[in-house]
Amino acid sequence: MMDGDRKMVVVARLRTAPLVGWQFACAVLFGVLLVRLDWGGDPVDAFWNMVFGQPLLLLGIAAVLGVWATMIGMWRRRGDYLRHDGVTLYRGGSAQWPLALVRDVVVARGNIGFESLRLVVDDDSEVTRELVKLYMLEGPPEVARDGVMFAAARASGTMRPVTVH
Repeated sequence: MMDGDRKMVVVARLRTAPLVGWQFACAVLFGVLLVRLDWGGDPVDAFWNMVFGQPLLLLGIAAVLGVWATMIGMWRRRGDYLRHDGVTLYRGGSAQWPLALVRDVVVARGNIGFESLRLVVDDDSEVTRELVKLYMLEGPPEVARDGVMFAAARASGTMRPVTVH
């Protein structure tokens, strides 16, 4: 797979079942919210009622469409969700980090209890960056972690312990 002039190496892929499930849930919720809108009267009255009479419902529709667009983007990149080109680590189409700054990849539990792979980057911040939720990964998290750490070790030129699967 080529991205520009550098050869991309896939580190982790996403499972399709959670992506399809999220898209289905967004479609159902979108339909329910559309049905709840008040479509009565002429189009101008219906528009004013939607914007000023039911703003929370309209905001809910916008939020569902945003989540749905994110899931479609993840679906499009599911085969190469985490990838690197020897210099930069990419997550989907939205985030990237220089491999030389990657210090570690850890498994952490989020606020609502889902575990995820998180990236520790050496950029003077104490915050870890989420790479992917564990239930979304196609393979074991150790493989994705070791792939990122191996690429980071090669990019920075330092020797770090990496296990091979």
